[in-house]
Amino acid sequence: MGSRLLDRYRSEVRDKLSEEFGYGNLHQVPTLTKIVVNIGLGEATQNPKLLERASEEMSLITGQKAIIRKARKSVANFKLRQGQPIGCSVTLRGIRMWEFYDRLTNVALPRVRDYKGSSPKAFDGRGNYTLGIREQIIFPEVDYDKVEKITGLNVTVCTTARTDAEAKSLLAHLGMPFRQ
Repeated sequence: MGSRLLDRYRSEVRDKLSEEFGYGNLHQVPTLTKIVVNIGLGEATQNPKLLERASEEMSLITGQKAIIRKARKSVANFKLRQGQPIGCSVTLRGIRMWEFYDRLTNVALPRVRDYKGSSPKAFDGRGNYTLGIREQIIFPEVDYDKVEKITGLNVTVCTTARTDAEAKSLLAHLGMPFRQ
């Protein structure tokens, strides 16, 4: 039992990438390794309930329990002490990762208002892609009536690609809508 996108990767995308970049071996073809979803909430220092709600929403969105992230250093200007909870994150691997990527590209991103495509410049030089989403309510799992505060989230897609061109081609074949 696999996800729809994983089956498509194995049947079509792998062959297309091999042809495009001239790989001699199936194991050279880039693939997704993990997806990290992160919400940073600086306001959680004043209102701890916000972080609780954000981690519940993230668990709904990803299908996996979110872990609370704590501050590494104290910063007086931000009224922040070391060890204070300030965000939450989820690392997805395996089938959950493929299903989340499928829902992100086919369901959530098309629901963004005035969406013209994802930026093709958000690669880090090593084949990883980071996407910032301004509102968590684009995911159908989040109940709009129960949302106290609209929060943004970062989605980092980690691949085995060595270059940005390979990673961009992989993500484009998997359905990421890049703008021209």
